Amino acid sequence: MTGALARARRAGSLAFAAQGFVLVTILASLPDVEERYGVGDDKITVAVLGVLVFAALGTGVCDQLSRRPGGSRVALGAGLVGVAVTVALVSLAPTYLTGVAAFALYGLALGMVDAGTNMQAVAVQRAYGRPLMASFYAWWSGGAIVATIVCSATVGRWPLDPVMAVFLLALPVGLPAAWLVLRDGLRAHDVVDAPPAAADGGHGPLLTTVAVPWRLISLLGAALVAFYVADNAAQTWGSLYVRKTLDAADWLGPVALGAYLATTLASRLLGDALVVRSGRVRVVRVASLVAAVGLVVVVVAPGALVAIVGFAVAGAGLGLVAPLAFAAAGELAPDHADAVVARLNIFNYLGTLLGAVLVGAIGSTSTFRYAFLVPVAVVLVITVLSGRFDGPGYHHVRRAGPPDEAAVVRENQPDPDEPEVVA
Repeated sequence: MTGALARARRAGSLAFAAQGFVLVTILASLPDVEERYGVGDDKITVAVLGVLVFAALGTGVCDQLSRRPGGSRVALGAGLVGVAVTVALVSLAPTYLTGVAAFALYGLALGMVDAGTNMQAVAVQRAYGRPLMASFYAWWSGGAIVATIVCSATVGRWPLDPVMAVFLLALPVGLPAAWLVLRDGLRAHDVVDAPPAAADGGHGPLLTTVAVPWRLISLLGAALVAFYVADNAAQTWGSLYVRKTLDAADWLGPVALGAYLATTLASRLLGDALVVRSGRVRVVRVASLVAAVGLVVVVVAPGALVAIVGFAVAGAGLGLVAPLAFAAAGELAPDHADAVVARLNIFNYLGTLLGAVLVGAIGSTSTFRYAFLVPVAVVLVITVLSGRFDGPGYHHVRRAGPPDEAAVVRENQPDPDEPEVVA
C-alpha cells in the first residue's frame, strides 16, 4: 500500500514506537535520578504523581489543539517535540526541585502524545475501513522492548552522568518521529459545535466545545482503568515480586518484565486479525479471562519460573485491551472522535496511579502475593464490560476493503494559513 494514507499509518506507528521507547527509558533511569539528587522513593513518587497530573492537563491541550487547522497531526507533532525537549531538561536539571519542574513539563507533553497517537490511529483505522489499532500498539510495545534492551546493555557504561543517557536516547528518537508526523500525519479533526469562523475571518476561538457521550465513555474508561491497574502492577512491581517475595536471583526480575512485554507485543501483532475473525467483544472477553488466569498463576506461583510463565500469560491477554478500548471510543461519536479519545485517555492516568500506588502499598505492608490479587479482580471487570467494546460504528471498521485514498488526499491538502513541513 502506497500513498498518503500509508505514509500517515507509518508516521503514526513510529510515533507509538517513540512514545514507548522514551517512556520506558525514563522509567529505567529513575534509580539514577534518585542517586543524582540523593532522594528516596517517596520523593520520586511525588515527581511521578506530578507527571500524571500534568499528563491529564496535556490531554486537554491536545484536545483543543486537535480542533485547529491541521488537526491531531499538529497536536501530536508538538507533543513529540515537547517530550524530546523536556526529557533533555530532566537530564540537565541540577537540583531535585528543578527536576520536578522538568518532569511536570514532560508530563504535559506526554499527555499530548498519549492522546495524539490514539487520535491519529483512530483516524487512520477509519480511513482504512478495517481494524488497525492493535498493530499501532504493537509498535509501542516494540519501542518499549528496544528501550529495555538498550538500557540493560548500556547500564554503567555511559561516560557521562547516567541520567544524561535519557537525553542522549530520547532526543534523536522523539524529533524524527515528530517531523514524520508533521509531514505525513492525517489532518482530520472534529466537527466543533462552536461557530467555525470568527467575524474577522479567523478560525474562531481556541476553546471550542463538542458533544460527547460521557456515559459510554465512562464505561470504556472503567475498563481502561482496570487495564492500566493490571498493566502497571505487572510492569512496576513484577520484577520486585519475583526477586523479593519469591526469593529469586536478581537477574530473573527483568526476565519477568521481558516475558510480559514480549507476549503483549505478540498479542498486538495478532490482534487485528483476531478482531476481523471473531469480533471485538469476543476478543476482549477471552483476552481478559486469559489475563486473569495468568495473574492467578502469578499469585499462587511457588517459585520464580512459574511466576514468569504467569506474567507471560497475563501479557498475552492484557495487550489487546487498551487498543480495542480506544478503537471502540473512536466510534461512539465519529464527528467528535478526537474529543472522545482525549476524554477516554484521562482514565489512563487514574489507572496508572492506582496500579503503581495501590499495589505497592499492599505489597509493602503485607506481601506482593496478596497485592497481585488486585489486578486479578480488576481484570474481571474488563470481562463484565466487554460488551461495551462493540461501538455503533463497529461493523464499518471491521469490514475489510480498500481504503479511500482519494478522500485522504483531499483531506490532507495543506491549510493556506498553516506553515507546511517539507522534506
